[in-house]
Amino acid sequence: MTSARKTSSQNPSESFIRVKHSKVHGQGVFATRKIPAGTEIIEYQGKRITEKQADKRFGLDPDNPHHTFFFSLDSGKLIDGGDQGNDARWINHACDPNCEAKEEKGRVFIHALRDILRGEELCYDYGLIIDQRMTKKLKADYQCRCGSPQCRGTMLAIKKRS
Repeated sequence: MTSARKTSSQNPSESFIRVKHSKVHGQGVFATRKIPAGTEIIEYQGKRITEKQADKRFGLDPDNPHHTFFFSLDSGKLIDGGDQGNDARWINHACDPNCEAKEEKGRVFIHALRDILRGEELCYDYGLIIDQRMTKKLKADYQCRCGSPQCRGTMLAIKKRS
């Protein structure tokens, strides 16, 4: 596996990616050069908060109340990429992603699932889990715009039937 973790001489966000307007949604993260499969591209950074703090921060934008930069951790805490976050917060969702997020000791790193070409937008499957009944309205609130032939129409994780 290739690693792009920050060192004193190399900042991965400078060497692998840049943020610019996305056709998928708002801002996006794009490869500035070919990124080989397995490469650790960037760490998802931001302030560590509790679920209670996240509940207070959720829906503060009346124009886009479901948009957040929260990333859930196995510990139950969340990373709020909107508070002290970095470029990783601009990586958009896709149902057929070219990246994945991996948690390692309470830190989240974005890895390339396959070779990513220069100019290609980075994306991973958010697989959002909401503690509400899955309804058409809820799916619409978290509508996916990835355009993939495999698009499931929502950023929500589809619950498996028992």
